[in-house]
Amino acid sequence: MLAPIFFVIAVIAVAIYAHRHADTRKCRWREDRAGAKGALMRYHCVTCGAEAYRANGKPDKCLAGLEKPGL
Repeated sequence: MLAPIFFVIAVIAVAIYAHRHADTRKCRWREDRAGAKGALMRYHCVTCGAEAYRANGKPDKCLAGLEKPGL
């Protein structure tokens, strides 16, 4: 009797966890040392094409929706 209830709770918990981390699973960041600027490393997403310069590792979420700054 309690097994179906625990199963439903487990499915809901997995769905919530997957939804919270969905933005990081979409992007696959690759380090580009040739494009580095000083201490900032250039990262390029092979999934969405976004670029990021970071000093402390890969970006933790998708940056595809951000607009590029204009001059």
